[in-house]
Amino acid sequence: MGLGEQPSSLSDHARALDQVFREEYGRVVSTLIRHVGDFELAEDAVQEAMAAAMVAWSSGVPRNPAAWLTTTARRKAIDRLRRAQTFARKQKELEYLAKLEQVEEDKEENVDSLVQDDRLRLMFTCCHPALNQEAQVALTLKTLGGLSTVEIANAFLAAETTMAQRLVRAKRKIKQAAIPYRVPPDHQLPDRLSSVLAVLYLVFSEGYSASEGDELIRHELCDEAIRLGRTLAELMPDEPEALGLLALMMLQHSRATARTSDGELVLLEDQDRSAWDRAAIESGVELLDRALRRHQVGPYQLQAAIAAVHTEAANAAETDWKQIRLLYSKLAEVAPSPVVVLNSAVAVAMEDGPGAGLDMIERLAGDLDGYYLFHSARADLLRRLGRVAESRAAYSRALELAENSTEKRFLVRRIQELG
Repeated sequence: MGLGEQPSSLSDHARALDQVFREEYGRVVSTLIRHVGDFELAEDAVQEAMAAAMVAWSSGVPRNPAAWLTTTARRKAIDRLRRAQTFARKQKELEYLAKLEQVEEDKEENVDSLVQDDRLRLMFTCCHPALNQEAQVALTLKTLGGLSTVEIANAFLAAETTMAQRLVRAKRKIKQAAIPYRVPPDHQLPDRLSSVLAVLYLVFSEGYSASEGDELIRHELCDEAIRLGRTLAELMPDEPEALGLLALMMLQHSRATARTSDGELVLLEDQDRSAWDRAAIESGVELLDRALRRHQVGPYQLQAAIAAVHTEAANAAETDWKQIRLLYSKLAEVAPSPVVVLNSAVAVAMEDGPGAGLDMIERLAGDLDGYYLFHSARADLLRRLGRVAESRAAYSRALELAENSTEKRFLVRRIQELG
């Protein structure tokens, strides 16, 4: 549906609004947070604006939904501040918010800082050292990425209730510690870089393989992460991991159109490689080369190198699995995690056979039992070994854990193929 067009049904209208809200949430809330200096006030005002949009946009989405939502959210925030007992203390913010027409003046703020983008500015603000890194990442995903608590919990392999409590504690600490809502001085930006990179990586990952919903890929999240990654790489050109992450996202996203066919999941080994975006691949490889020349290899560069090896193969059979296995071994040294070992096991299986990979995967059961990709990978190796009953059981367990409809349909097909 084009902007300004009337949807054909109520359900179409709801889906259209949901898509717009997902695409614009981060942009609107990051602008409002900078203005009011209060996460909860900004989020509540944006939620009220979205509720108003459900009614106001009944005949069609406006041509500039972000501007409509931002203006409405500002007015909602002003109304809340006027009702607050702390009106005098908030007078300065009220005066600022009332200048709704001074958009160009807003853009000129913080001209002395490297960070000129509202959303990138919010990332660095959320990544204050007073918060632990997990809280920094989760809070930014919530406020900037517009991800639900369930989606963030899935990204961290944590329970939804646990993640909800972490988010509440992070916001409470910001308020109690009076953490300033400002861009840190430029010399402090590198200290927060690791958290900012982690945020971008998780936003992209959620977009690349959506944990929930009907679509496998949330293109707006991928595009936003790449855009912010490109801005970050321009602002900090001497940081190899910033270049490495941007390279990784470009290389991964180059395969986006080939990952589904008629709405169904297509595995990497079965993808039409002629559909891969060669311009994105060339850009990603060039960025990776720039990063590696600095001889400060980090986890994002290693993952980008793995993605680059895949792009070099004309077909799945020509993939250099030995090189990928070596890169995963190095990644396990630099950033050890059960998920890295899982991916490494898949590479071992492709080089030495499914039995060798399965031996590695079995040792991860205690760490990854709640991770559906663990059970899916295990099921695939069991299938290749001809252990049909065990494979079916593992696919069934993966199906229980999967939340995305596209991935669920793929798992159902696998189970049916086993007979």
